[in-house]
Amino acid sequence: MKIANQNILISGASIAGPTLAFWLAKYGFNVTVVERSKALRLGGQNLDVRDAGRAIAQMMGIEKEILAANTGEIGLQFVNKDNEVEAAFPREGTNSFTSEAEILRGDLVNILYKHTKDNVKYVFGKYITGINQQEDSVNVTFSDGETQVFDLLIAADGVRSTTRQILFGDEPKVKFTGLYNAWYTIPKATTDTKWARWYTAVGSRVMLIRPDNHGTTRASFSFLSEDKGYQNLSSSEQKAILKGKLLGAGWEVDRLMEEIDKNEDVYFDGISQIHAPKWFNGRAGIIGDAAYCPTPLTGMGTTLAIVGAYLLAGELSRHDKHEDAFKAYEERMRPFVEKVQQLPPGVPWLAHPKTKLGVSLVNTVAGIVASNFVKKISKLFSGKEKESTAHGIELPDFKNS
Repeated sequence: MKIANQNILISGASIAGPTLAFWLAKYGFNVTVVERSKALRLGGQNLDVRDAGRAIAQMMGIEKEILAANTGEIGLQFVNKDNEVEAAFPREGTNSFTSEAEILRGDLVNILYKHTKDNVKYVFGKYITGINQQEDSVNVTFSDGETQVFDLLIAADGVRSTTRQILFGDEPKVKFTGLYNAWYTIPKATTDTKWARWYTAVGSRVMLIRPDNHGTTRASFSFLSEDKGYQNLSSSEQKAILKGKLLGAGWEVDRLMEEIDKNEDVYFDGISQIHAPKWFNGRAGIIGDAAYCPTPLTGMGTTLAIVGAYLLAGELSRHDKHEDAFKAYEERMRPFVEKVQQLPPGVPWLAHPKTKLGVSLVNTVAGIVASNFVKKISKLFSGKEKESTAHGIELPDFKNS
């Protein structure tokens, strides 16, 4: 039997795109993934595959590979300017900040690519510049001038998606959280251990240094600010701003500033959520960060990307009409997205105090939370109830539906 809407184009080869491609190919669709970069983008920081995302990784047969590619991080330490530990949260602890399935973004991208490249067509170094929808097809124009016809188009090309702009204009809202963040990879130093180290500086600044499994170290720097469009500046302008913001922060600031100048892969962006009233327009749609980025502050961005891809592929597999599949998908996914996007009160401001007193309070509170007494209390509220609500969303077995 011929599959309805058989030829599908996906824009973006990060997490959501290849996951969607995996499941669509499994259900018999012909899938093409187009990626702007000339090769897989294997940089990036730690991701946490948790809850429903991990359940889907099990179904995909990649959970063991994800666990094997663990960063090696054994927990998080809050440190002061003298690198003295104020609080420690081991990975196995009740209040841990570190997941068993902690993996570098690039390693997860590589795993997904390896499991899809034989059944999915990947096209690198191109991106979508035009979309002309017909009643029974989508005519797509690419950056090299080539045009192709597909049955459906799904954009999974990130929070700054250009395909989303073509499809929906300014209708989806980019909601800035008031926090800027920079990530980059730096050489490992003698002060680096298997612990992640969190340092809070006056002036609403936080530095985080984390181990990886590649012999290097992952650094990030965040600071509170009004929206100044820093993400739109040139690389040299961004580096100048970062060094200016880091100046006088203490701790390992000299090291981080020096590495900014040496590094060609500094990712600097305003931390923003995407709120889109519509995810679909005719035969085209958006998923992952392009549709509903929750921000790294939730720790659920990867899970949303994986869950959304699994559910959309499943609905397309069991509906002949794309309209019905899109509707069923949105009914399942939107309540979950809205729940995940709700940031706790005070985030991100409480973790980025402005004054010396505020910094002291952050470290003191962290020490209390990490104390043995609080750990014992926390254990009373963990267990079966937590496990029963872990997924947060139903994951149908589409093969048998």
